[in-house]
Amino acid sequence: MNAKELIARRVALELHDGDIVNLGIGLPTQVVNYLPTGIHITLQSENGFLGLGPVTEAHPNLVNAGGQPCGMLPGAAMFDSAFSFALIRGGHVDASVLGGLQVDQHANLANWMVPGKMVPGMGGAMDLVTGAKRVIIAMEHCAKDGTSKILKQCTLPLTAKNKVSTIVTELGVFSFENGQLVLKEHAPDVTLDMIREKTDAEFSVASDFKMMPIMAMEGVA
Repeated sequence: MNAKELIARRVALELHDGDIVNLGIGLPTQVVNYLPTGIHITLQSENGFLGLGPVTEAHPNLVNAGGQPCGMLPGAAMFDSAFSFALIRGGHVDASVLGGLQVDQHANLANWMVPGKMVPGMGGAMDLVTGAKRVIIAMEHCAKDGTSKILKQCTLPLTAKNKVSTIVTELGVFSFENGQLVLKEHAPDVTLDMIREKTDAEFSVASDFKMMPIMAMEGVA
């Protein structure tokens, strides 16, 4: 499987049955394709939906927060943006899965702009990162130029400070515990030395450091 599929499959294992989840545009939207059997989540979109589902028939007036066609599941609700952001800011979203440009060892996230490049807007990212109970960053480990995206200190404009809970990349899984960045898992055929070489941030290694549960990931539809 390619890097993005591996990341999406591993992130899916972080979600719990009954969770209300907001998925960012891009890679995070793939997570719903790999939920384990028995795990049912409700997708929230900041443009005013609870209960997003797969597209059965594209409708010009039914899109997600990224402007892409979406479907609605039975029992779904629609509301205005004010109510939608009240849900987010009120702490009612269990998990937010977002992409990232940079995450640093202080749990800071930069994911909305690169200075000098055209930016469509930050969307609901700042609200989601500060309002969700858990913030999971799903991103490739290195930028296109090969530099680490997990840094000692973010150099791009921040989306939020000290709010990231978990980072999942194609190399491993990190979590923030008591303010410290901890490496919990490595991907198949990836060694600790390889992760250290490609990670700028300082991190500790969990006492139960292990391989990603790849067999569980292979068993999902």
